[in-house]
Amino acid sequence: MRIFLLSSLLILPSLLYGATEQQIDQYVHAEMQARKIPGLSLAVLQNGKIILAKGYGFSNLEHNVQAKPETVYQSGSIGKQFAATAVMMLVEEGKIQLDDRINKYLKNVPEAWRDITVRHLLTHTSGVSEKLYDKINLRQDYTEEQIQKEIADLPLDFSPGEEWRYSNPGYVLVGILLHNWTGKFYGDYLQQRIFKPLGMTTIRIINEEDIIPNRAAGYRLVDGKIKNQEWVAPMVNTTADGSLYLTALDLAKWDAALYGESLITKESLDQMWTPVKLNNGKTHPYGFGWRIDAVKGHTLIEHSGSWQGFDGHIARYVDERLTIIVLTNLNGSEPDEIAHGIATLYNGELRPEPKKAD
Repeated sequence: MRIFLLSSLLILPSLLYGATEQQIDQYVHAEMQARKIPGLSLAVLQNGKIILAKGYGFSNLEHNVQAKPETVYQSGSIGKQFAATAVMMLVEEGKIQLDDRINKYLKNVPEAWRDITVRHLLTHTSGVSEKLYDKINLRQDYTEEQIQKEIADLPLDFSPGEEWRYSNPGYVLVGILLHNWTGKFYGDYLQQRIFKPLGMTTIRIINEEDIIPNRAAGYRLVDGKIKNQEWVAPMVNTTADGSLYLTALDLAKWDAALYGESLITKESLDQMWTPVKLNNGKTHPYGFGWRIDAVKGHTLIEHSGSWQGFDGHIARYVDERLTIIVLTNLNGSEPDEIAHGIATLYNGELRPEPKKAD
């Protein structure tokens, strides 16, 4: 497959802090060809300001539409950090406590959930099972009450706080919790409290029937061939484990806001970026909707998202005040590796350790 570069460029310095534009283009082009990625949008930020924003390849193969910074992708789990931030806003207002049990905010909670707290949901330590998606029909709509019951019918994978295990259904419950407490659908609450105040003009809950300018098509590989994404029911695309449309430019505004206190205080952000402590005293490198890591002593706060033909990643190198945003329209494209590779072009010390073989 031939990949064409789109010359849609917002801000282009001749030298990108040690990496030229040509080096970045060559790297992205090579990665896209190797991974068979149809389209990719990239934003690189320093101190919360865009220094490079480009689109590569195609946002839609059937109509030969080129990708650009304004191309709209699905967020996947990148959306979790917005739900977590909404919870922290309510915490600051004294309306929610992180260590409150969730039966204070959710109705019809089973006895097995009696010790699950809000903090457990945000940090994937609740024990709520990911097996929900093996159980439900993704082409069937569910109400919030119905999806909560489907989650509750599954046994916990472990007692709350005993382990860390990624749980999308845990964040589905976060969205229901926000709806119950605020009286607003969580997507509307995010729009009112986060997206509009930050001028994030494109980001919104997924809605496939609406006319969305610059919306990309999502793809997957089947036996090495690119196919369209599989359809899911509308409600499945409205839950708080992701379910957002967004652009690289939306995430650039989000990144800039994280350097200040326009939404929540520095103390709240520090809580979100602190590794969770398990019951045995050990920690796991995950906070509230963010993964916390380090590369050769350089702090890295990041998160990926993958859903319905889209993969994305935001990597924030805190010490360098450098952020790499990569959005693609192919499941399994591993945009985290691409983001890390671009960061390495910026600073060789940011090169991650090679992955260990399983």
